[in-house]
Amino acid sequence: MDIRFLGGAGEVGRAGILLEGTKRILLDYGIKLDHKTEYPLPAGKVDAFVLSHAHLDHSGYAPALYNTGFPMAIGTAPTRDLTELLIEDSIKINRIQRTGQHFFKRELKSFLNNYVAAKFSDSIDVGEYTVTLRDAGHISGSALSLIENNKGRKLMYTGDFKLSPQLLQHGADMVESNILITESTYAIDEHPDRDELVKKLASDIREVIGSGGIALLPAFAVGRAQEILAILEKEGLADRAYIDGMARAATEIVMRYPHEIDDSDLLGRAIGNVGWIDNNNDRKKAMRGGSIIVTTAGMLTGGPVLNYITRLNRNSKIFLTGYQVEGTNGRNLVEHKPLVIDGKHVRIQTPFEFYDFSAHCGKSDLYKYIRETNPETVICVHGDRDNSKNLAENLRLEGFEAHAPQIGEKIEVDF
Repeated sequence: MDIRFLGGAGEVGRAGILLEGTKRILLDYGIKLDHKTEYPLPAGKVDAFVLSHAHLDHSGYAPALYNTGFPMAIGTAPTRDLTELLIEDSIKINRIQRTGQHFFKRELKSFLNNYVAAKFSDSIDVGEYTVTLRDAGHISGSALSLIENNKGRKLMYTGDFKLSPQLLQHGADMVESNILITESTYAIDEHPDRDELVKKLASDIREVIGSGGIALLPAFAVGRAQEILAILEKEGLADRAYIDGMARAATEIVMRYPHEIDDSDLLGRAIGNVGWIDNNNDRKKAMRGGSIIVTTAGMLTGGPVLNYITRLNRNSKIFLTGYQVEGTNGRNLVEHKPLVIDGKHVRIQTPFEFYDFSAHCGKSDLYKYIRETNPETVICVHGDRDNSKNLAENLRLEGFEAHAPQIGEKIEVDF
C-alpha cells in the first residue's frame, strides 16, 4: 500500500491522508484556517472517506470530494451532525466575505446522503478492507480509524486523540496495529495537571467577577465549549455564565447523543443554569459585569467574541483555553500584537491568560500510547515540523521504524 500525505504533514491543519491499495481510502480532508484558508492537495476519486471527527481542520474540505464522485463516508453520528453545523457556517462565512468557494450546499448534501453513521466497534467493509471506529477521547464522536486487510494486517489512524479522560470524554481506546499514523501536536510538550488547572481557572474567574469584571472565555464551539460549561457547573459558576454563538447549537447536538459523553447529567445541569444569548438585549445583560461569557470563536477569528472583546470593562480578563494557530487573532493576542477587527488593527489592553485545556495527548501520553500498542511502523503527522521530526527521531532510537513526512510525500508500507 502507498500512503500519500495530502495535508497535515509537518503542520497542524488541513488533514488528509490517502491510502492507495486495492481500494483508495481517504482519512480526513480538512482545511487550515489562519490569515487565509489553505486546502489539502487534490485526492481524486476515492472509494471511501473515513472522518475522524468534526473539527474543520479534519472535515472542512470533505464536500469537495462530491464534486467528482459519491464515495461512502464513514464516521459516527455526532461527527455527522457537528460537521454539518460547522460546514454550513463555513459556507455562509465564505459567501459573506466573498472568498473562493470550492463546494456548495449540494455537495454538502451529497456528503450527508452518502454518510454511514457507525458506532464504536462496528465494522464496515470496503472491498478487501474492514474499517472499525474506536473511541479517540478528543470530542463527542471522535474516532480512531482502524483499517484491517484480509490477511489480518492492521493500520490505525488516530486523528486527534487524548489518552487521559476529560470531564465529558473517556480516554482513548488502546488499539494495537502494525502501522500507526499518529498526530504529534504536543509531541514535545506536557499538559498541566487537569484537576489543578480546573481549580486555578475557577479561582481566577471568581476573582474577576467578584470585582465586577467580565470573564470572557473564547472557546471552540465543538468540544471545548461543552467542557468549559461542565467545568463551570461543577465549580458552582454556571449560574453566572452566558453562552453565545455557535457553541449553543453545538451543545444541543452533543446532548442528542448522551451515550457519547462521559457525564451527560453534568452537561445537562449546566445547560439549565447558564444564560442563553439570543439577541442584543441578552448581550447587554451579559455585559453588565460580574459575569462569565463563553463564546466563539476560540482563536478570536470571528463570531461574537470580537464584539465583546473591545467592550470589556477595566476589571475584565480574557481566558484563552485552546490552541492558537499562527496567523490568528488569538496568536496575535498571545504575542502582544494588534488584533484585526473589521479590517482595522486594534491593540487590546485587557489582561489575558492561557489555560491549557487541550483535548490532545501530551508528550508522555503520546509515547505511552505508542509503546503500549507497539506498532512496527509509526508515521507522525498533524504537528508542526519540529514536533513531528522530534517524535520520529526519538522513536527510531527506541527501535521503531518511524517517519515524519511532508505534504506531497508518499510512503510505501507492508499492508
